[in-house]
Amino acid sequence: MNRHFSVVTVAVLAFATSCTLSVPRLDTHDADIKAIKDDQSQWLKDFDSRDLDKIVSHFSDDAIVIDKGAPPVKGREEAKKLYKDAVADPGSSLKFSPSRIEVAKSGEIAYVLGSYTAVSTIPNTRKTTEDRGTYISIYKKQADGSWKDAVDIGASEIPLTLQVR
Repeated sequence: MNRHFSVVTVAVLAFATSCTLSVPRLDTHDADIKAIKDDQSQWLKDFDSRDLDKIVSHFSDDAIVIDKGAPPVKGREEAKKLYKDAVADPGSSLKFSPSRIEVAKSGEIAYVLGSYTAVSTIPNTRKTTEDRGTYISIYKKQADGSWKDAVDIGASEIPLTLQVR
């Protein structure tokens, strides 16, 4: 009888473990959209404050930033170097506005599409120049549930001019 009990027990346990219980994933879509909108809004305020640490805090640790006129940079420390001159330039400004935010069904990745306008000072002439264009930010949900920008790409709409040598 012990042997029969063991065989039955093993069979029941095997059957029970082979049946996977479908645990529904908590739908956080609306909360995720709001969190990303809030992050974009706060990021604008941080650019206005010219606080470099706050500006780059919106990037993930391994973020890739692709900006006009510079090679791609990876990580917050490299992003700091990219934005250092802009923060120090009293004539610079950056405004951006998301027009579309999409969150994947998995809830782990999202993207933001929007437009931007950037003003900066040309160092040798001290004249200001304006750039405008479109940006894409790819966000990843972090282990703590927050969202960070993992890939940031800006594409200028200003036509390139040819330089004569």
